[in-house]
Amino acid sequence: MPPELGPVRRALLAARRFVAVAVAFAPLALAYWRDRQRFLFFGGTRDVTETDHERRAGALRKTFVELGPAFIKLGQLLSTRPDVLPPAYVDELTQLQDRVPPADWADARKVLEDEIGPVEQAFDAFDTEAISGASLGQAYIAMLDGERVAVKVRRPGVAALVEADLRVVEALFPVLLWSAPPAQRFTLSNVTEEFAATVREEMDYTHEREVLETVRTNLADDPDVVVPASIESHSTERVLTMQYVEGTKVDRVDELDAMGIDRSALAERLERCYIGMLVEDGVFHADPHPGNLAVQEDGTVVFYDFGMSGTLDAERREHLRECYLGVATDDVEAVVDAFVAMGALDPAADRAFVTDVLELAIEHLHGERVERAQVRDLVEGFEGTLHDLPFRMPRDLALVVRVATVLEGVCLTLDPDFDFAAVVEDAVEPEPDDTREHIEAALRDVGDDVGASARAALGVPQKLDRALDRADRDDLTVRTDVADENDVLHRLARRLVLGVAASAGIVVTTLCYTAALTDATLAVGVATLGTLGLLYRSFGSSGRRRAVREAGQVAQRSLENRGRR
Repeated sequence: MPPELGPVRRALLAARRFVAVAVAFAPLALAYWRDRQRFLFFGGTRDVTETDHERRAGALRKTFVELGPAFIKLGQLLSTRPDVLPPAYVDELTQLQDRVPPADWADARKVLEDEIGPVEQAFDAFDTEAISGASLGQAYIAMLDGERVAVKVRRPGVAALVEADLRVVEALFPVLLWSAPPAQRFTLSNVTEEFAATVREEMDYTHEREVLETVRTNLADDPDVVVPASIESHSTERVLTMQYVEGTKVDRVDELDAMGIDRSALAERLERCYIGMLVEDGVFHADPHPGNLAVQEDGTVVFYDFGMSGTLDAERREHLRECYLGVATDDVEAVVDAFVAMGALDPAADRAFVTDVLELAIEHLHGERVERAQVRDLVEGFEGTLHDLPFRMPRDLALVVRVATVLEGVCLTLDPDFDFAAVVEDAVEPEPDDTREHIEAALRDVGDDVGASARAALGVPQKLDRALDRADRDDLTVRTDVADENDVLHRLARRLVLGVAASAGIVVTTLCYTAALTDATLAVGVATLGTLGLLYRSFGSSGRRRAVREAGQVAQRSLENRGRR
């Protein structure tokens, strides 16, 4: 096992990473701050064009790459969260590929031998030239018992770096929450936990092996799919050894044509396979980009890399099936009901507006003509409504969204005329001769209706029942109208965050000065002085006058709301 860093070295590593992250994100943070206050400390908002968003999204992607493994994974996670980022950022981060030069063989060899012993004794032969490199690990080809195997080795030192970056993200996250609009705070509330869980799972090759074997078992009866078998004796938390299965990458269209592969049939096979994993099995491969999918000479699909995976319980799978079927059959109400049941949409949302948006999306999916005026009206309404809705995408559904979007791109590359809706409808529609299942479903529906009627008769309305259900899932949000919220509470929270940030800045500046890091000392010192200035300003008379004005506006809105009632 790798040696653990002591508390002092962990703190120093976290401090260095804090400085690196702060410097890397400073230009973007400054730009966003100027969007809200043109001259930093005063002035109104400024207009931001779509071109500005696209340029900043590109800069954000490059920043994630420069900061290394944890932030590459953070970017990939955010690409699955359209509820967190605008479309321009989601589109840009979807292109974030986890490809970096492999570490030196000498360092990788040390990891390998710490885990499974001397390479010469563990394998018949070992090719020291890595066949691929990623932010968390790299892969090699070896011979074991006369068979070729792929050996995945965790990148040396990556665990300590990732843990330091997680500490930095957790430290900076309160500032992000403070600066976000109120509704977005609800949306962002589970991002750090989701990010930490995801990246730690991907570093744990024991977990990846378990998922690989589960999916392999689930797909064992499908002759058109191959999942390489893992080799338990040569697999640990930092090393994963599995069968080496060759194939042609799924996006190499010219090579597939030369092989005589029916690309349309291949796209349908891929879509059906993923739908099966999602709505039948409940354990799925969540990273279907072309580097993780290959095709053999006979058209068999090969799955690689199960580091990013997801699970869905039976109830979630049933709701997802209803959602897919609603999309395929143009039943928008069924789709909305499924979203609410899965916790992806607040039951208090404007249902009519959401229905209009989904109708347009489904028309586009079916290839129907959509008028430009329809799009403009809906976009304007959406922009005015989005930040007023507490909307949060659960982690498992965020991964489903990633699968759907990335897989759609793969299938359209294979077949530009691919009919997603037709494949979905055929895949999730119940078989006509499933009499027993239909009877059981009908009985369940009757039981549900009787139960609902009984609850109503006993004085528990449906809305209260839903609220209790959400509370039981720890997913209940209570909104209160506090007339003083933009005065005392807001200023106290702001001062608390600024005070913590200033204190941290002083500590980091001292550490950098002690370590003779001149540039870092200057950068952090300037940032700390700016934070202290903001803290001082928050106690000034201008701040009090602004708070009085805001309190008056809030009181006026409160009176207006009461008058409407």
